[in-house]
Amino acid sequence: MNSVITNKLALLPDQPGCYLMKDRQGTIIYVGKAKVLKNRVRSYFTGSHDAKTQRLVGEIEDFEYIMTSSDLEALVLEMNLIKKYDPKYNVMLKDDKSYPFIKLTNERHPRLITTRKVQRGKGKYFGPYPNVGAANETKKLLDRLYPLRKCTTLPDRVCLYYHMGQCLAPCVKEVSKETYREMTDEIARFLNGGYKEIKKELSEKMKEASENLEFERAKEFRDQILHIEATMEKQKMTMTDFTDRDVFGFAVDKGWMCVQVFFVRQGKLIERDVSLFPLYNEPEDEFLTFLGQFYSKANHFKPREIFLPEDIDEELAMKLLEVKITQPKRGKKKELVKLAEKNAKQALDEKFALIERDEERTIKAIESLGEQMGIYTPFRIEAFDNSNIQGSAPVSAMIVFVDGKPAKKEYRKYKIKTVKGPDDYDSMREVVRRRYSRVLKDGLPLPDLIIIDGGKGQIEAAREVLENELGLDIPLGGLAKDDKHQTSELLYGNPLQIVPLEKRSQEFYLLQRIQDEVHRFAITFHRQLRGKSAFQSILDDIDGIGPKRKKQLLKHFGSMKKMKEATAEELQDIGIPESVAKVLHEKLNE
Repeated sequence: MNSVITNKLALLPDQPGCYLMKDRQGTIIYVGKAKVLKNRVRSYFTGSHDAKTQRLVGEIEDFEYIMTSSDLEALVLEMNLIKKYDPKYNVMLKDDKSYPFIKLTNERHPRLITTRKVQRGKGKYFGPYPNVGAANETKKLLDRLYPLRKCTTLPDRVCLYYHMGQCLAPCVKEVSKETYREMTDEIARFLNGGYKEIKKELSEKMKEASENLEFERAKEFRDQILHIEATMEKQKMTMTDFTDRDVFGFAVDKGWMCVQVFFVRQGKLIERDVSLFPLYNEPEDEFLTFLGQFYSKANHFKPREIFLPEDIDEELAMKLLEVKITQPKRGKKKELVKLAEKNAKQALDEKFALIERDEERTIKAIESLGEQMGIYTPFRIEAFDNSNIQGSAPVSAMIVFVDGKPAKKEYRKYKIKTVKGPDDYDSMREVVRRRYSRVLKDGLPLPDLIIIDGGKGQIEAAREVLENELGLDIPLGGLAKDDKHQTSELLYGNPLQIVPLEKRSQEFYLLQRIQDEVHRFAITFHRQLRGKSAFQSILDDIDGIGPKRKKQLLKHFGSMKKMKEATAEELQDIGIPESVAKVLHEKLNE
C-alpha cells in the first residue's frame, strides 16, 4: 500500500457514498458504494481476501470518493458511474436480449403487431412472450377472432383478409369508433388473462348457432375455441393469479455470485435469465446494483410485481425500481423464490470448473508471465507483426489481449505508407510511431507489455521509436520462432535476453496464442490487400474498363477466381460489351 492511499484512508468520512479505484495509469478499474465510506474502503486494504479480490487490490494505486446524502443516492450514483467508466472489475450487463410483445396501436384504424420495442404513448403492449413464435401464434389467433386491419397504409380496394373475414375493410367502408372500441376492449381482456371467459362466450354462441341449425357458423365458433385451447393453454399454470412478475434468487460461493430471474407472465413461468459474475462487495449490496442495471441497461420490461429474497433491503429496492416489491414468507410464492435460489446455486456449482480452467489459462498466466519477466502483471498486451512478399503490399497488424483474452474490437490494421521495398525494420518503426502517437494524442490506455513478432532488429527498431521519439517507458519483448515456425522463446530486456519459460506452462501457451493470432490477423489483411490490388491491376490494363465497370465487376464476382471461371457470355450478362468481354476473358486465362 503506497503513501497516497495511506494518507487518504485516514481522511475518509463517516458518510454514505461511492468510491472509484484507480490503477497506476489513473484508469478507473472499480466503482463501489458504501453505507459508511470509511469502513468499506479501508476493508480492501486490511485483513485477508480471496485471490480474485487480492488481484483487484494489487492493481489499486489511488482512489477517490463522492459523498451522498442517502443509500439510495449512492446506489443510483454507482450505477451511473459504472455506465460512464465501464470499469473492468464491475459487472456490466451487456445482454441486449429483449422479448417480443403484442402491440395494439392507438390509430384511428387500430392494428395488432408483434414488436420488441416499447414506446410510451404509442399503444397498448401485452407480454412479454418467451419467444417470437409464441407471440406470433397468439397474434394469429387474435387475427382470426377480431377483424382489425393488417395493412400499414390503407389501400384503395379490399384485400384478401377482407374475403377471409379477418378485416372490416376500412379502406372502402366506414367503421365506427364504437366498433373498434368494443374489439380493442375484447382483445385487451383476452391478453390480460380473460381468454377463458371469451372461450365460454364462444361456447354459448356455438351452442346457440347449433340449435338454430346454423351449422357452418357453429363450426366457425368451434374452430375458434380449438385455436384458443391450442395456443393459450399449452403451459401448466405456476400461480393461481394472472399477475406479471419477476422472481429473483441468488447464490454466493468462492467469491462469485449467480443471479437467477424467473419471468412469470399471466401466471406462467415463460423464461429465465442467468447471470454469473465475480463478487468484490457485500452480496446484498452487489445484488441491488445488479437489480438496478438489470432494468435500466439490459432492456428488460418492468412487471407489476417483483419477488426478492428476504435478505435484500425491500424499501431501497422499491425506491430504486418504483414497482411493487414482495418478499414472500410462506406458501407457493416463497417456494418460487427458493426455486430461483436453488437454480442459482446449481448454476454456480456447474460453472466453477470452467471458471477455474479459464483463469488458469488467462489471469494466472499473465500473473506468472509478469513474475518471470520482472514487470507489473501485463493485464493489457499489444502485439505487432509485419507481412509482405518481397516488399509488395506491405502491411502491419496489431492485436490486443486484455486479461489474457483477445479484445478483437481493439485490433488495428496498418498499410505501410513511408517504406519502399522489403524493409521490416522501417515498417516496424512506422507502425509503432503511428500507433503510440495516436494513443498519446487521444489519451488511450497504454499497454502493460508490447510484443513484437520478430527478431532482435525489429524489437530494437520499436524500442528506438518508443523511447527516443515518444519518451515512453513500456516493457517491450519479442517472440522468436524455431525451424518449424513455432514459438520457441521470449526475448526481453536491454540488452535483449531469453526469458526462461517452461514450454508446457500456461504463460508459454499464452504467448503462443498471441503470436499465432497476430500472425493470422496480419497475413489475412495482406492477402486481402494483395488480392484486391492484383484484381484491379488486370482490369486497369484493358481498354473499355473504367472505374465504373471495374466497380461493377468487383461487386458482381468478388474475387479473381470467380471472374476467371466466368465465360465471355457471363461477363457480357452484367453489361460488359462483347469485344471488351472477350479481351477480358482472354487476359484472365493467360
